[in-house]
Amino acid sequence: MQTVLETKNVIKNYRKTKAVRNLSIKLEENTIYGLLGRNGAGKTTLLNLLTGHKFPDSGEIKGFGKTLNKGDSLQEICYIKDNHQFFEESKVIQLLNFAAPFYEHWDWNFANELLRQFELDPNKKFKKLSRGMKSTVGIMIGLASRAPITIFDEPLLGLDAVMREKFYDILLKDYAEHPRTILMSTHLIDEISKVVEKVMILETGSIKLFDDMDTIRNKSYFVSGKSDVVESILKHKNVIHKDQHGKITIAAVFNTMSKQEIMEAEELELSVEGMSLQKFFSYYCMGGDKHE
Repeated sequence: MQTVLETKNVIKNYRKTKAVRNLSIKLEENTIYGLLGRNGAGKTTLLNLLTGHKFPDSGEIKGFGKTLNKGDSLQEICYIKDNHQFFEESKVIQLLNFAAPFYEHWDWNFANELLRQFELDPNKKFKKLSRGMKSTVGIMIGLASRAPITIFDEPLLGLDAVMREKFYDILLKDYAEHPRTILMSTHLIDEISKVVEKVMILETGSIKLFDDMDTIRNKSYFVSGKSDVVESILKHKNVIHKDQHGKITIAAVFNTMSKQEIMEAEELELSVEGMSLQKFFSYYCMGGDKHE
């Protein structure tokens, strides 16, 4: 697949703070990515670098094969920030009219449909919207732009569970009909696990993990049972977390486990269960970074 956006050995510092450290990634066309990381991990700095809002101290950023120099930005990118810096006095429809000319593939039919689905009054001033409805305006611009690269930084702040579910459904349906590269940075980790295809975990400005969602799902699981039996079967596995409850151990594992190994574990009266992305993220970021 074609690489649409990449960084090579990118470094960005703010005085004594190393926000991004020697970072190299490649984003491919027509893929949904999830960017995860704890507060201060460097997620927003990375997004600002990818979109030309910040410039690296060293390293190279390329969009569609072209090196981006200071002051350059890609017209193919739509970047929706979490702080929604729109004109407070403007009506929703005015904001859409302002955004539309910037995006070659803007779809007004889709924008109007989004207004209906999100039940948003186009004539209401932005400053009078709730926190969730302000987020919805950003979501609508990101979706209706149909930009080849669409980046959302915490797009769902203030939205309730019903509206978040509606966003995921609309996103997946439109992505199936109009594939493009989508990158979402969010703290709603379990929710995006059903949406994203690849996951990046950023830790102190470096990529700690970059893998397919399916691979992470298949390799992360809990094994629980009598402590001595758990220890014996996981001797050569990557255990990223462990809880002890008397004679019982619950181990979080990030490793390939064959069907034969699972059968053997069950024969030894051990329980093998899948792990949520949220749990995996928490345990992995606490130090579980060994690999097979």
